[in-house]
Amino acid sequence: MIDHLKDIVQHTYGLGVISMIKITGSKTSTTINAFDQATKTVILNAEFKAPVAEFVGVFGMPNLDRLNTILNIPEYREGATITVTQQKDADGNMVPSGVHFENKTGDFKNDYRFMATSVINDQLKNVKMKPVKWGVEITPTVQSIQKLRFQSSAHSDATTFSSTTDSGELKFYFGDAASHAGSFTFAATSGSLSKQLHWPVAVVNSILSLPGDKEMKISDDGVMQITVDSGLITYTYQLPAQTK
Repeated sequence: MIDHLKDIVQHTYGLGVISMIKITGSKTSTTINAFDQATKTVILNAEFKAPVAEFVGVFGMPNLDRLNTILNIPEYREGATITVTQQKDADGNMVPSGVHFENKTGDFKNDYRFMATSVINDQLKNVKMKPVKWGVEITPTVQSIQKLRFQSSAHSDATTFSSTTDSGELKFYFGDAASHAGSFTFAATSGSLSKQLHWPVAVVNSILSLPGDKEMKISDDGVMQITVDSGLITYTYQLPAQTK
C-alpha cells in the first residue's frame, strides 16, 4: 500500500498544482481524477495497472501535502503497518475512510482521512476533454527534456512556451523576438501542426520530470497530452493551450 500511496502523491501533489484527487474503485478497475482548481492548467485522468482491493468505492484524497509529510516520516520506513480503514456509508455499505499508519513498535501513529463520496463529488467533478485529432505524437528523450529545462532557466520570466513543426521537427519557442528569445528542436516527428500554441512552462517541466515512461501528443485543437507510465499507474495529463 505504501508504494501505491507514494506513487499517487508523487504524480499528483508533486506537480505543485494539485492538492486533492478523486478515487473511483471497483473489483475490476481503480481510477484517479483531478485537475488544477486554481488556474485550470492541467486535467488528470489515471488508471491503476491492477485494481486495488482496498480502494473499492468513491472517495476523495484531500490535503495531499499532509499525506506527503506522513509518508516521508522515518518512523514508517521499515516494518510499519499501513492499512486502509473502512466505515459504513449512508446506505450501509463499507467504504474506504482513510489510512492508518503505525510504526514497527506501535508507539507512533497517524490517521489520514479520506473525503466522503458526496463531498468529493461536489468539490471535484470529473473533467474530460473532447476527443481531438493529434497532429504530433512523440516519445520525449532525456536529452530533450533537459534542453527544455535549460531554455526554461534562460527565460525564467516566461510563463509559457510555444510549439510548432518545421521540416519534420517539433520546435519549442521561448520569449519574444522583439527582445529576448530562444528556440530548440524538441524531437523529430512525422506529424505536423498548423498552429503555434502556447503551453504552461512550469507544469510541462514538472510532468516531464516525473519518474516513468512518457509519451507526448499535441493537437491543433489546443490540447497537449503527456502520458506517464509509472509501472503501477498510467497517468494521463491533458493541458489546454494558454493565452500568451
